[in-house]
Amino acid sequence: MVMRVFVAGGSGVLGQRLVPQLVARGHQVTATTTSAAKLDLLAGLGAEAVVMDGLDAASVGEAVATAHPDVIVHQMTALNLVHAGEPDFKSDRYFANTNRLRIEGTDHLLAAAEATGVSHFVAQGNAAWNGTREGGWDEPEQGPVELHAGPAAHMVIEPLRHVEDAVLKAGGAVLRYGWFYGPGASDDQVELIRKRKFPLVGGGAGYWSWVHLDDAASATVLAVERKATGVFNIVDDEPAQVRDWLPYLAECAGAKPPMRLPKWLGRLAAGELAVMMMTEVRGSSNAKAKRELGWQLRHPSWRQGFKEALA
Repeated sequence: MVMRVFVAGGSGVLGQRLVPQLVARGHQVTATTTSAAKLDLLAGLGAEAVVMDGLDAASVGEAVATAHPDVIVHQMTALNLVHAGEPDFKSDRYFANTNRLRIEGTDHLLAAAEATGVSHFVAQGNAAWNGTREGGWDEPEQGPVELHAGPAAHMVIEPLRHVEDAVLKAGGAVLRYGWFYGPGASDDQVELIRKRKFPLVGGGAGYWSWVHLDDAASATVLAVERKATGVFNIVDDEPAQVRDWLPYLAECAGAKPPMRLPKWLGRLAAGELAVMMMTEVRGSSNAKAKRELGWQLRHPSWRQGFKEALA
């Protein structure tokens, strides 16, 4: 069934992999960008390209009403060098625009969906904060994103909770993506690793779940086509501790092994949130997405994926 799909944030790193997959499946895609300079890029991917300010209700309402889609896919973030600068987990400023897009932008899109009669909504979430920080990594999706990670993490978690609460109330789906890698997604991290600015903090016992952009995009297509509802972890098959994946990524990038910092020095250098991510977070299971969406990964493990991405 051909659908009219509205991709908010279509010029982002995931959007640029998602739009062509939707087009290849025969869907009519309207994709948004905040920059007129990227209109040709989106048109080249096969979409109807539109400039939209996700933080302006009128802009969002007009774009959605004009497209009159069957489904809205919310992929708006601002975590890149242009909008946020180099990653800085000590500063609210780094997350400020993305947090606004997750709160105000989500509300604007949902309001536009209601006004236009859009029947389905899919939004970007994050798997890094699933459940509690105790035990193994196989935490089911029915658990909320964690609210007990301490004040440093609240600037990230509270906006994610808003997305989930609002979208699930509207009968939509939230895809808790793992850490992205692939074309354009991990360039900043790799550059920091090559400059030895991405140290291994503490014992590196935190588990990260990764996902290749193309796999994240294919899961999103399935969520659109199957009109999925609820929360899904979109991650690969192998959650990995930082002490395993970080040195391996450095090796794949042709860089020196990462420096090691004790926790106390990591807090001074990168902040409490970064230390928590290095030492305490848990990985996630993709069993539900495989079972209910019929999702099949092209890159089931970051081990091969990193090597291919940096070849």
